[in-house]
Amino acid sequence: MVRGPVPADAMPAPRPVLVRNDEHAPQEDTADATPAPQPDAPVIVTDQGFAADDWSHPVTPLAEFSGPTGPVTAIEIGPEDDPQLLARHLPEIDMIRVRFPSFSDGRGFTHARQLRLMGFQGRLRAAGPVIADQYAMARRSGFDEVEIPAELARRQPWPQWQRRANWRAHDYQSRLRA
Repeated sequence: MVRGPVPADAMPAPRPVLVRNDEHAPQEDTADATPAPQPDAPVIVTDQGFAADDWSHPVTPLAEFSGPTGPVTAIEIGPEDDPQLLARHLPEIDMIRVRFPSFSDGRGFTHARQLRLMGFQGRLRAAGPVIADQYAMARRSGFDEVEIPAELARRQPWPQWQRRANWRAHDYQSRLRA
């Protein structure tokens, strides 16, 4: 496990949120809106680094999903859910967020692999307390990105994740096949 001091520049810039100064102003009027930082917003980890979450559409839990209802569809599945329930809808789903309840629960990796084998081509995101040491496994399983709590990003800054960003080089099965 990698540990170390947390540099001040390890966190991404806070995600701006528009806050109205006048609660009676029309919804279209944003001239009086000012950005308010959210220091505890989740952090998205990709091979390129830490970033703010750019997903702005609602995410529907699998238990409430009965089929796509709009132009953009995102589903959240938990470790106890069966990804097979999404099989007929996979071409219509834009993002699937797989929830990890703890870093020691690896069922999400299996779900990611199953979804990719079933043909899911959309955005696949791991969400929860996934740690830097698990990043290579997450990428090999099929995840495009990892959503971590801001507190975890402060404890494990980007340099710790970056050591695992070259996840293809550490795949022992690929080295055995070569």
